[in-house]
Amino acid sequence: MIKVSVVVPVYNAGRYLDDCAPSLLGQSLGPDTYEVIYVDDGSTDDSVGRLEKLAAEHSHVRIHTLRNSGWAGKPRNVGIELARGEYVHFVDQDDLLGTEALERMHDLAVRNRSDVVLGKVSSTMVRPKSVHKRTVESCTADNFQLMETLTPHKMFRREFLLQHGLRFPEGPWILEDMPFVIAAYLKAERISILGDYPCYYWLKRDDGGNNTGAMFSDRHDFFGNLRHAIRTVKEHTEPGERQNGMLHRLYRAEVLQRVSEGEVLNLDPEERQRRYEAARALAVEEFPPGVRDAFAAVTKLRATLLEQGRLDSLIALADRIRQVRAHTEVSAPRWQDGEFRAEVRLSLLRPDGEALVLVEQDGRLLLDPELLRDLPGVGDWEVEDPMSHAYAEFIVKDRDREDWWFPEGELDIRLEPLGEGRSRLVAAGTLRIDPLALAGGRPLQNGPHDVWAYFQLLGIGRQPRLGGQAADPGKGVGAAGPALVGASARIAIPYWTKGGQLAVDMDERLRRLGTELAAGGSKAVGERPRGGRASLPLSMTAATGTGPLALEVRIGTGAAARVVSAVVTAGVRCALSVADRIGLPDGQHPVTLLTATAPTAKTGQFATAVVRRGRVVRLRGPAAAAPRPRAARRIRRRLRRVLKRH
Repeated sequence: MIKVSVVVPVYNAGRYLDDCAPSLLGQSLGPDTYEVIYVDDGSTDDSVGRLEKLAAEHSHVRIHTLRNSGWAGKPRNVGIELARGEYVHFVDQDDLLGTEALERMHDLAVRNRSDVVLGKVSSTMVRPKSVHKRTVESCTADNFQLMETLTPHKMFRREFLLQHGLRFPEGPWILEDMPFVIAAYLKAERISILGDYPCYYWLKRDDGGNNTGAMFSDRHDFFGNLRHAIRTVKEHTEPGERQNGMLHRLYRAEVLQRVSEGEVLNLDPEERQRRYEAARALAVEEFPPGVRDAFAAVTKLRATLLEQGRLDSLIALADRIRQVRAHTEVSAPRWQDGEFRAEVRLSLLRPDGEALVLVEQDGRLLLDPELLRDLPGVGDWEVEDPMSHAYAEFIVKDRDREDWWFPEGELDIRLEPLGEGRSRLVAAGTLRIDPLALAGGRPLQNGPHDVWAYFQLLGIGRQPRLGGQAADPGKGVGAAGPALVGASARIAIPYWTKGGQLAVDMDERLRRLGTELAAGGSKAVGERPRGGRASLPLSMTAATGTGPLALEVRIGTGAAARVVSAVVTAGVRCALSVADRIGLPDGQHPVTLLTATAPTAKTGQFATAVVRRGRVVRLRGPAAAAPRPRAARRIRRRLRRVLKRH
């Protein structure tokens, strides 16, 4: 039985086919239970030759060739007809699948009898979508978050597609995926979301071949095709709250984007005028007033100016909003209950660096007058609901793998009084990173993980690196030093990147435990129980259930140095104990830590070993006071006895 048919439209893909193929052919589902159907749309390069080689080597690969149709719609439709699988998954020629993507998505689909399954997307093209934040067993199109992802890179039940006659528009039709996916959402009885495993990798090509620069060329009717997508929503829904909810994203992200700072400020006057007029026609002709009225304050102002025909005001507003900055504050970093935690506050600053405020006047709440000062055609702008569409979330990026995860910890939106009738919106809460569970319930993989936030206040969205004044670029994170986590005692090191961003390095991929301990400047003096090993309290913590960490340390310098075994035992404060027998002369010798992942790496001295008669009798932190010589100690003891008698 074929469980899944992977359909890949191809046109002049060249070497990117070789990059994509291993992720499709190496699926955990097993080659006898899925097929890969490449549909070539009249390529003029060597793509067909590459595909024929793949088909010759892999029995579950099929190829079909077409005369050029102009875009991906027809190849995908042909793939639906050719598919033998219970489900169809669309993949673009230059993207990748996670190894377990098909198996996990198919299991979720079968478990819920789903018509559509969305897999978690990792991308260098777009910011992570909160729709992929958690796994959702079953939902419907009433979950308006679904409208945030209208690309075709999903799994669809084939019989469902055939039953409802769902097909992509054909020909040189940009945005061909929107009406297809929207119709599928609206007709589906059950939609599932797989959020705990990266299924689809949408990565930017190094030659820029998969960017959106061609969307507005004369060859493509972007605005006409967008109108078709809008009408797909309207044709399948009744006027009212549900329809408005689904149209919200199309107006905000597709229409208003044409007159927002990311685009309108970067176009030549002729092209800007053309896009503005087309966007205004859609805004006026296609969207009910209820869509605009439900927007957040700045978005609603933008939509109003567009509908009024004020391009000059839109340009000026875009320039002001472009200069609004995110302000981040990170405090009280710590390890608690096996999690790295910190208190975080997020807010917005005006172009002049002052807080973006709301002003109460005559019983109304007004958008910051300084932001709107001298804006053509705009006076006071009332903010009817400051909490409208306001939200914030933490994001952690696996830097090596381009995976994005959403850690625990809620950010609450609050209106904070500033006095004299002024207030500001603030997102505040506790960041909580569990290294053993953040990656979809699994431990983080080795390497650096950068911490970001995304927040939307008053219709202004920002994705800042978490840092702020507390950041000490390139250094450790204050009191939150290294930690041991898990039964295998993995090393987690929070630190500030050189750019001042909070990050956590797993398994010493970039940071060295020895260097972190040396930088801690411990003043501790260890003990040596009778008959036991010398030990030293360390400036690091361990999660409950963490096992011991076996490692090696170098004691001494130069050719005379000795490498001995050591163990870090877990606890509220970890402790290092070392083998006591060592062939070094009496005295004090520097101790450095050997890193298992980089044995030759140079790390700073994090302790001093006191050696007597070939044994380590004591360990001291690098900042501990030096012990007094024996003679001085004897004299002081005698002096105390004399003083005590008198």
